[in-house]
Amino acid sequence: MNDLTAATTARAVLDVWCDLQCPDCHAAQQDLRALRERYGDRLDIRLRHFPLPKHKYAYVAAQAAEEAVDQGKGREYAEAVLARTEELDGRGERLLLEVAGELGLDAEELDTALVDGRHLLIVDADQAEGKAIGVTGTPTYVIGGERLDGGESQEGLRARIEEIADRLLAGQG
Repeated sequence: MNDLTAATTARAVLDVWCDLQCPDCHAAQQDLRALRERYGDRLDIRLRHFPLPKHKYAYVAAQAAEEAVDQGKGREYAEAVLARTEELDGRGERLLLEVAGELGLDAEELDTALVDGRHLLIVDADQAEGKAIGVTGTPTYVIGGERLDGGESQEGLRARIEEIADRLLAGQG
């Protein structure tokens, strides 16, 4: 592969450890949209589940998001739920099903997935991996082997992520 081909296929991965009922994760969506706009498909932004015990519906929301992935609208679903974190606290699963319907997903199948637990292992595996690498709160970002904690403040994190992504995409590891 020549240098030009390598440059056009270079990709960086940003794992975002997220709780879909977390106000800080909601706030982080603006930075994630800006990163998607700046890097396009050169930056693979992956939602990783880290439901916090203090959020009553975070675990079930993570499972619902995985069903939305299976139905082809994972990111849209996660963003829509994050936009309504306060409402989720009061409405729980009803809101998760409503969001599915609004996005044209099969809400009945999503409900069935929540009942049969088909996505529990994915959510549990994400959470276990997060704990293993030291994630304690959300959002937490991992890019280029560096963990950046966003639970306290988002300030400066996007610039740091961009700095690391630029270095990775330039092949400087």
